[in-house]
Amino acid sequence: MKIAEYAVAAAPALLVTIGLGSCVAIVLHDAKTRVGALAHVLLPAPTATLGAADQPGRFPSSAVPRMLDEMRALGSSGTVTARLVGGASLFGPLLTTDGASVGTRNIAAARAALAEAKVRVIGEVVGGNAGRSVFFEVASGRVDVRSMREGDRVL
Repeated sequence: MKIAEYAVAAAPALLVTIGLGSCVAIVLHDAKTRVGALAHVLLPAPTATLGAADQPGRFPSSAVPRMLDEMRALGSSGTVTARLVGGASLFGPLLTTDGASVGTRNIAAARAALAEAKVRVIGEVVGGNAGRSVFFEVASGRVDVRSMREGDRVL
């Protein structure tokens, strides 16, 4: 999937997003019903010129509720857990606002949206200065995080 998009699927789907820099991937999974979702969020919050109506996957505050609704439509009825990937600071202090990079603010916004929805985060590979890609197997809940700089990890 591309930047500012999300996808929701049932097993045996494989959901993939590549090229996470300051963006954050939010992975949601219902292990009981084997339904999941993946969003590649771009920014921490809507602005006066960039709203969530046309692209709900752009922001955590719109992506999380939309993904949960669509997961329920596919049969999710159990406990949903989350994993977060991304939020890197690829350009160091050059792109900071009030001392926090866009990546740091994206991570905080994703955590806040998940807390608001009462979804527990069970794994993270966030921050740092490396780009990452995510491969999410909906059936098993396995999340493979690949990075040229950091190597591969499983969440």
